[in-house]
Amino acid sequence: MARRPRAETMQENRQRLMAAARKAFAEKGYAAASMDELTADVGLTRGALYHNFGDKRGLMAAVVHQIDAEMAAEARRIAESTAPGWPALLAEGEAYIAMALRPEVQRIVLLDGPAVLGDPSKWPSQDSCLHATRDAVDALIADGTLLALDPEAMARMLTGAALNAALWVAASDQPDLVLPRAVVAFRQLATGFLAKPGPGLAPTRSGPQIRGLRTTSP
Repeated sequence: MARRPRAETMQENRQRLMAAARKAFAEKGYAAASMDELTADVGLTRGALYHNFGDKRGLMAAVVHQIDAEMAAEARRIAESTAPGWPALLAEGEAYIAMALRPEVQRIVLLDGPAVLGDPSKWPSQDSCLHATRDAVDALIADGTLLALDPEAMARMLTGAALNAALWVAASDQPDLVLPRAVVAFRQLATGFLAKPGPGLAPTRSGPQIRGLRTTSP
């Protein structure tokens, strides 16, 4: 039987380690997760972990990047299911905030992530989100939807507001009650950039109604 290419084996090992780490970090938290147990669970050694990620912090960074990128992609899909332009951009930010109700997102990305990796606004996944928002803002300024302000400043305010709202929800003792408040505030802040602001949008008493979003992990 032919041997598998080394690169293929390394990629599979990396994926196995990340899947195991994702489960361990979500269930136990970063500090309590044992790297010996994690590697043993997938039949690998600490050497494989160090080779692929450098150390435990490197593994955490890879997992956070993976989840945060998934969050951004899902928020974009939700935005694409709404009306184009400004409603889509608003829906994308609201969807990201609402994902803070998911236990995995709360624990790994929004609680342990900043504690271990530092300022979330400097994470590569957030930088990618900023560039996408900047492109959307540029288009909305060009068509007259948004005020002709500095597009980078506006993009940073919008992404920063969504991120900090999600951090607030995750850190709260009552995230289900904080989420509607966070979404209302985000909407109010965001609509201040409109060239011709329309009526505000408030969530229902049962909470924000965000199309296509599951706020709990499957």
